[in-house]
Amino acid sequence: MHHAITIDALRALDAIDKKGSFAAAAESLYKVPSALTYTIKKLEEDMGVALFDRSKQRAQLTPAGRLVLEHGREILLATHRLVDSVQQLESGWESEIRIARDTIISPSPLFSVVQEFNQLEQNVDLSLGVEVLGGGWDALHSRRADIVIGVTGELPKGLFQTHRIGTLSFVFAVAPDHPLIQVEGELEGERLSEYPAVVVSDSSQFLPVRDSGLFKSRQVIRVNSMESKLLAQMEGIGIGFLPEHIARPYIESGKLVEKQCAIPRPKQDIFIAWHKEKNEGRAFNWFKQRLCAIDWGI
Repeated sequence: MHHAITIDALRALDAIDKKGSFAAAAESLYKVPSALTYTIKKLEEDMGVALFDRSKQRAQLTPAGRLVLEHGREILLATHRLVDSVQQLESGWESEIRIARDTIISPSPLFSVVQEFNQLEQNVDLSLGVEVLGGGWDALHSRRADIVIGVTGELPKGLFQTHRIGTLSFVFAVAPDHPLIQVEGELEGERLSEYPAVVVSDSSQFLPVRDSGLFKSRQVIRVNSMESKLLAQMEGIGIGFLPEHIARPYIESGKLVEKQCAIPRPKQDIFIAWHKEKNEGRAFNWFKQRLCAIDWGI
């Protein structure tokens, strides 16, 4: 019983279900039908259950057979992954790369890089996450990301390598029908406090969180991405600063109106970052070099 379920038996069961018959399954596995029949019969005897209902013209899986197949496919997938992982370990290709992107960064350049990587035809799983504010540094610190794109603020000392990809400029923008449109000249902090402010929440899980708000407001509306903040301000739900490269197209189209603000919002350098002591595999090296070489439109 301990050896009843073998990889060969699970492959046979999977092939029969996919091909619809013992004969077609045997052909796909380069076996004679009698060998496949024996494999399934042996599995049924060892497990003490019928896996196929043979009372009809076409053999159909019993409930027990369906259960074995469902779990068996998970085992087959894990087996394939194990073999791939060992082969990639020997060849220098990792089994997975985790990349986190701050929401101030457009996903389009990253997707283009992923398409290039797929042309290499390496079986490397890619996890593409999203972080906000200090969440990028937090993702590196907690090892939930190998590379982060779009981190800003004070750089942690000694832990990470960084590559500057641009400088963020900010504009204060409101919806075209917002009451602040009628105010002439610079907007003072006292006037801003009368309206809700839209703030992006920090996604840090372990490190201290940062706050993107720069002025006091009667109400704070927290959202989980820069995209949501942009939409909320276009709808007139609240006010606030936006990265210029994100807001400018909507200002030019009239969906947002730029206003001068007495509260300064300094420019910020923006970086790609990774661990200094990262054990660099071929996939990590490829992405690090390619991501640092492209234009992020900032």
